[in-house]
Amino acid sequence: MTAATHSPLFSRESEGSQIVAPPRDADAVLDGLDPEQREVATALHGPVCVLAGAGTGKTRAITHRIAYGVRAGILPPAGVLAVTFTNRAAGEMRGRLRQLGAGGVQARTFHAAALRQLQFFWPKAVGGELPRLLDRKVQLVAEAAARCRIRLDRNELRDVTSEIEWSKVTQTVPADYPAAVAKSHRDAPRDPAEIGQIYGMYEQLKRERSVIDFEDVLLLTVGILQDRHDIADQIRRQYQHFVVDEYQDVSPLQQRLLDLWLGDRESLCVVGDASQTIYSFTGATPDHLLNFRARHPNATVVKLIRDYRSTPQVVHLANGLLNQASGRAAEHRLELISQRDPGPEPVCMEYGDEPTEAEGTARRIRDLIAAGVPAGEIAVLYRINAQSEVYEQALADAGVPYQLRGAERFFERQEVREAGAALRGAARFGGNDSLLDDVVELPSQVRAVLSTKGWTTEPPTGSGAVRDRWESLAALVRLAEDFVRAKPTATLADLVAELDERAAAQHAPTVQGVTLASLHAAKGLEWDAVFLVGLTEGMMPITYAKTDEQVEEERRLLYVGVTRARLHLSLSWALSRSPGGRASRRPTRFLNGLRPGSTAPGARSTATGAGSSVERGSTIRRKQRGPARCRVCGRTLTDAGEMKLMRCEDCPSDMDEALYERLRDWRAEQAQQLSQPTYCVFTDKTLMAIAEAVPGSAGELAGISGVGRRKLDRFGADVLAICAGEELAVDDEDS
Repeated sequence: MTAATHSPLFSRESEGSQIVAPPRDADAVLDGLDPEQREVATALHGPVCVLAGAGTGKTRAITHRIAYGVRAGILPPAGVLAVTFTNRAAGEMRGRLRQLGAGGVQARTFHAAALRQLQFFWPKAVGGELPRLLDRKVQLVAEAAARCRIRLDRNELRDVTSEIEWSKVTQTVPADYPAAVAKSHRDAPRDPAEIGQIYGMYEQLKRERSVIDFEDVLLLTVGILQDRHDIADQIRRQYQHFVVDEYQDVSPLQQRLLDLWLGDRESLCVVGDASQTIYSFTGATPDHLLNFRARHPNATVVKLIRDYRSTPQVVHLANGLLNQASGRAAEHRLELISQRDPGPEPVCMEYGDEPTEAEGTARRIRDLIAAGVPAGEIAVLYRINAQSEVYEQALADAGVPYQLRGAERFFERQEVREAGAALRGAARFGGNDSLLDDVVELPSQVRAVLSTKGWTTEPPTGSGAVRDRWESLAALVRLAEDFVRAKPTATLADLVAELDERAAAQHAPTVQGVTLASLHAAKGLEWDAVFLVGLTEGMMPITYAKTDEQVEEERRLLYVGVTRARLHLSLSWALSRSPGGRASRRPTRFLNGLRPGSTAPGARSTATGAGSSVERGSTIRRKQRGPARCRVCGRTLTDAGEMKLMRCEDCPSDMDEALYERLRDWRAEQAQQLSQPTYCVFTDKTLMAIAEAVPGSAGELAGISGVGRRKLDRFGADVLAICAGEELAVDDEDS
């Protein structure tokens, strides 16, 4: 354990809102830094390249470097410009610099810095006022497509807009777009010639209306600095020193702007990690980081490899992932060394099907919360947003609050709302709908209806909004298939009612809870416990990752997910999509040699993970349980709600209606006191099961699905008293 972990400046609290007195002098700024961080902080001259692995304190190192230079009188505060990629990161950097006594330093995103310069110099360079900045370019892209007589739906519009943004940050003009797409092996959402035509018309419309877009801010700043040497010199006199964070994510356009800011000087410090390059689809490239020493032969290079975030067990698995990587970024990978005390081994979990995987994940999360891990320190990470629905449902059924990051709740997505409306209309007026004339089976009816909303039997190629929309609709098709398997006589109206019930359960007020997020949205964040789910071939790597470079980026995406975990890490996959389905899926190739029962690529032996501490310590648990059967008719149950009740939905119920209403009233009071949604106390299905079973002891209550040890301890006495017909005692302070 290095001294850095004991420094009060290193504590998580000091990086937040807590006010900490600035260091007394320049030397005090260096207190608590580890040897490599100190080397970064004191390397104030010439080009500096910091290769910083996940969790190694890179922001700490560069902010202390700036503060040390300022406090030592070497760097003038107003002469330093620190640039990063998000407003959140820039704000964090400014906050740390203020705490270190270097509050006069500018820390901005590339776009914020460029916009400020553009607004100041536009009257001098061009004359008049800077053109209006477009809030959203989608509307203008739609008009450009209409002018070209090309029809785009809402999702195609989003994808074409993304293609225009990619073209501009890679400095590709409209005429060159088709060739650039072919050269980069990029999956265009439409015919590249059509997109190039729309792109050209979009640029024409902007000129006609005297407006600029987000990417133009960088392009115009570059243009002015190239054409007006007097303005370039003025900016270079203002800023003598530059720091660039997340340098592996710079685009060619951002690098061009940085070069113009610098001129012929080398007063530059860059920080990055090629193994965390996961945004190449937006134009980001690690080439500038990897070529830094070639461009600056006299550069000081410092590697930060002491990981203060994750346990040795998590770090071992992360290193193992990169040890199997190939390509140029892999040649520069960093072997992390954990500085934390040992923790639990990462756990590999194999399930029979996706719903069981989600239910098992929810149970394990509930156990962690019961053991004292705050819900806000737990995350479930998946490859695409469409995977969230089954986890939203499982957590709701388990009474675990959750929040989504970087995506709408499943039932709030535009395409899901539209699909629901179409299914509702078909259920009501299906007899007059020619679309359903020859369709009898429920899943076929759903497929027929959703085919009008963009669902097809085969997924679209490539990524983007069109693919996301298809995945959401495909999730509804799968839900219909599972629903009719559990309830063979179900009608379209029954399915619509099921969808409405699920949507209502998930529209609860937002509360502090478990984070559900895609792997891309998780970049830059960390939690005590991380569950990486759905790790099967076709999802990780994703099916449309065709080239070696694309597959390696998928590996890096999984690496980013693993390194989000501080203490607890779980990796899971399901062998089939739905209960009873053929077990044809395989776990991701990226875990070969790292999970029990697998062999590393190229290994001759069939031994499982010899020499790997993760392999020896991980456990793999296959879901072993007998079929749940209806206590009325004896039929095998597959629906989660029916398994809670231990009977078919349409079998006769012997529920005590009055008891059920008393339980509902009690639940509402509990939820209000806890400031949580009612389902976090007990779901409707669990209350129904209690009202049917009328348990008379803690053991009987514990045997009901949805009543775990934590809820038994917390609510058991009240529930048993209500079941016994007793009046609950009222606390004096509540009376």
